[in-house]
Amino acid sequence: MENTEKIIIEQLKAGDERAYKYIYDHHYVFLCHIAYGYVRDHFIAETVVGDTIFHLWEIRDSLDITVSIRAYLARAVRNRCINHLTLTHERNEVSLSIITSSENTPDNGFIISDKYPLGILLEHELEETIFNSISKLPKECRAVFEKSRFEEKKYEEIAQELGISVNTVKYHIKKALSQLKLDLGKYLLILLLLFLKMK
Repeated sequence: MENTEKIIIEQLKAGDERAYKYIYDHHYVFLCHIAYGYVRDHFIAETVVGDTIFHLWEIRDSLDITVSIRAYLARAVRNRCINHLTLTHERNEVSLSIITSSENTPDNGFIISDKYPLGILLEHELEETIFNSISKLPKECRAVFEKSRFEEKKYEEIAQELGISVNTVKYHIKKALSQLKLDLGKYLLILLLLFLKMK
């Protein structure tokens, strides 16, 4: 491992976000190419890579990298892609099972209807969780995310308004989405199950 990478890893372990951004800027595109080779979907590939790099930040205190950072991340991306493909296959089998069995059961559409208390409760709880999750984001990250998702501005527009690079905008978007994914995990599962019941 080169001395530069050793320094980057030490900075990362110390909680220096500049080291995290350096890793993101220098390895993101390469890792996306690897991920796409497995999943054949650009959005999923970018999500896998974003999650992988964000996970590196989460476990920074216990990092023990003996190979190059790129080799370490490439292996992690490969493993996540394989896990994704395995889970997708399993979900498809479960979906088929649910759809088949639901043909002989009463309509469950009422679960997410606004006419029923459970549907209203889930909607309000989900909305509150989303805004709480966004409010916990670092200031600049939150500003970038809100301009992208709520004001529907393009990355170039956000970069110009905030005086940052487009790559930095992408970095903040990925970081925000990773955090939201962590905070909303249980709701995404509920929505998936409810969607399948409506099919």
